[in-house]
Amino acid sequence: MRKFHLILSIIIASYFVIGIYLYPSLPESMASHWNLKGQVDGYMPKFWGVFLLPFTAAGLSIIFIVVPRIDPLKANIEKFRRYYDGYVLLFQAFLFYLFLLTILWNLSVAFSLIQLLTPAIGVVFYSSGILLDKVKKNWFIGIRTPWTLSNDVVWDKTHKLGGKLLKITGVITLLGVLVEEIAILVILGPVLVIVVYLIVYSYLEYKKIENRTNM
Repeated sequence: MRKFHLILSIIIASYFVIGIYLYPSLPESMASHWNLKGQVDGYMPKFWGVFLLPFTAAGLSIIFIVVPRIDPLKANIEKFRRYYDGYVLLFQAFLFYLFLLTILWNLSVAFSLIQLLTPAIGVVFYSSGILLDKVKKNWFIGIRTPWTLSNDVVWDKTHKLGGKLLKITGVITLLGVLVEEIAILVILGPVLVIVVYLIVYSYLEYKKIENRTNM
């Protein structure tokens, strides 16, 4: 078994061990959703409150493992496989951290969810930037617009830029710890801007190359 699969298996198993062990101590109706102010505004039955995230993480793990094997361009994925595996493990660790926060909250442990979650989101954004900077053309991972998929140069330039912007976003997100009242805007605002910008950027870069080719 590869080290990647072993660590991933340990993370998934830890969900269920903790969930089963603490299940009797948790309330029948569990807090499962928080509003922009970090206040609970949604609940679900205990079984799903405990095991929805573990089942989701397990399903995602299967997808993460299968994707590099079924992609027609899997040879390209192997070129950045070390970064892909690292990102998958970090993302799964993030979900596990979210799971632990949810369990602790429902055990009546007092804390600010936004303050504890915001730095972790910043780390995920920054690591996403690292991955984008390394990703090679494929059908599942990265910024897949019609223009990046149609031209290797556009793919590379868009992902290099996207990687830099997401790293910056990760740093900006950390500011959400200092401004809890608008933390969600600090987190989501830059991401939405980046997504739109990169779509437009990939189109414009494609048109530049197309115009040069037709001259």
